[in-house]
Amino acid sequence: MAGVRILVVEDDATLGGGLRQVLAAQGYPVAWARTGTEALHLAALDPVDLVLLDLGLPDLDGVEVCRRLRERSARVTIVVLTARREEIDVIVGLDAGADDYLTKPFRLAELLARIRAHARRLEPGAPAERLVVGDLQLDRAARRAWRGGQELDLRPKELDLLCLLMREAGRAVPRERIMADVWDAHWSGSTKTLDMHVAALRRKLGDRADGPGRITTLRGVGYRLELP
Repeated sequence: MAGVRILVVEDDATLGGGLRQVLAAQGYPVAWARTGTEALHLAALDPVDLVLLDLGLPDLDGVEVCRRLRERSARVTIVVLTARREEIDVIVGLDAGADDYLTKPFRLAELLARIRAHARRLEPGAPAERLVVGDLQLDRAARRAWRGGQELDLRPKELDLLCLLMREAGRAVPRERIMADVWDAHWSGSTKTLDMHVAALRRKLGDRADGPGRITTLRGVGYRLELP
């Protein structure tokens, strides 16, 4: 996991410098950008694996920086760090391409746990595995998925979520299991991010809001990917 390259994008000198110091002490190669412009420049110069992105930047809006980073790479993991607590701000950030978010102030232990969970999925050497459920196909090693032969444009967490649901197709998958497998085994925060990712995944799978779809919500339990 130490080979995972991290870019911290934070204009607050105390927080940004502290995160760089802590992550470097954990063995991660880490760079620090204080503005959105600098972040885009550093990411272009030396591609990174994971970005910790503050939304409240002094020059560019953090959501726009997120969107540009995502346009450049579908594989980079983007974790938004934000003081904006309104749900709409979180949704906008996720729609712009973020994979995860933490609201400030956050506990350092939780941030490090999230990073470890994301980093594990970035490690090379995962066994090749191709899943097929109806017209859905997923290649775990290549991290690609298709519906009806057309490739899906999935963010990293959306692909991880689809992979788990396909592996358990036809069976109920509890919310706690999804959070543990897709996010982190010691997850203790809100599961609202799961609902947002399921909603985004449903749209990309072609599910309609006014009718039955591929993913069924099991109230009080979790979700199930329906067999064809």
